Amino acid sequence: MQAVVLAAGEGSRMRPLTETVPKPMLPVADRPLCAHTADAAVDAGIDELVVVVGYGADAVRAYFDDTYRGVPVSTVVQGTQRGTADALRAAAARLDGPFVVLNGDNLYDSEGIAALVDALPAVAAIEVDNPRHYGVLSTTPDGSRVTGIVEKPADPPSSLANAGAYALPERALEWLDVDESDRGEYEITDVLARAIEGTAVTPITLSRWLDVGRPWELLAANEWKIDGVERRIDGEVHANAELRGDVVVESGATVDAGVTVEGPVIVRSGADVGPNARVRGATLVGEGCRVGHGVEIKNSVLMSGAAIPHLSYVGDSLLGPGVNLGAGTQVANLRHDGEDVEQTVKGERVSTGRRKYGVVAGADAKTGVNTSLAPGVVLGAGARTAPGESVTRDRT
Repeated sequence: MQAVVLAAGEGSRMRPLTETVPKPMLPVADRPLCAHTADAAVDAGIDELVVVVGYGADAVRAYFDDTYRGVPVSTVVQGTQRGTADALRAAAARLDGPFVVLNGDNLYDSEGIAALVDALPAVAAIEVDNPRHYGVLSTTPDGSRVTGIVEKPADPPSSLANAGAYALPERALEWLDVDESDRGEYEITDVLARAIEGTAVTPITLSRWLDVGRPWELLAANEWKIDGVERRIDGEVHANAELRGDVVVESGATVDAGVTVEGPVIVRSGADVGPNARVRGATLVGEGCRVGHGVEIKNSVLMSGAAIPHLSYVGDSLLGPGVNLGAGTQVANLRHDGEDVEQTVKGERVSTGRRKYGVVAGADAKTGVNTSLAPGVVLGAGARTAPGESVTRDRT
């Protein structure tokens, strides 16, 4: 059985984090996002991975190389990102027999993907409270067979949302000549619709799933995967540092005197924490990061090379590669009215659904000393703030 991992997208809704890093390669715990997708496939018994690449293709190729966890890997290029069915077309020549298709920016429970493989032909689903925002499956009265799929219906036929994972017979490769959708793409859901017409497709309800399309969902992805880490101390930890709970300190990382780390936390290779810092919540301190004296970090993601050297607070935030926060930078992560924090995504103000949410900073953004950043603020790649500035609007 082969699995196609769709990892070609640019991730425009994830900007500014994806200005320098392709979305499938954004960090989730100790590996890229798309590696968790590959893990679910390998754990389900997949024999070969076919990874569809596009934007940032070289980074994805370099990570997977020719094998992943002992499973052969091949990559194919989707030259222009024109939808999921178009991505499957790019992979078609590499496929021989029934296959699985997984979105490389989704997190799945491994048991659900194993059940999907066993039930082929099948589609993964997730129970949701408001199915109007999803592609929704309709089923037979006993729930054993899918009878249709409709995108964002005003009157949903069920509460089963399409979870972007499919197990299809080889003949599905003959159904890729789908029409362009209203949004100008070729959709794999139209391929699924043909499968539903011609065969019995089983719905497999996942116990857990996450579509990682916007920055706060990357934060949620790290909360999920970091929460599952097991304590491991391979790096250098000062005798006067205190590590509580499930903390990972990778080889080559340093935790200095006076530091308190309250798990679950991952401190990656080459990172340097302290002295006298506090790190807590589901926090990722990425490779080569610097967390200095008097800094407190809570429930945040620091991508490679980010630095918070002195006397700062960062909560519920995402810092891109090479970000540097000047001494005394303070991130606010809670609105005074207690409402959910909003963020601007592709020009539209959107609720994050999170009561606590800080800032998103793109690669190499820098703040002046004593900068104050309001909840939901976005700093674009290379953005700058002045010393003592209070930033309440996005800065590009």
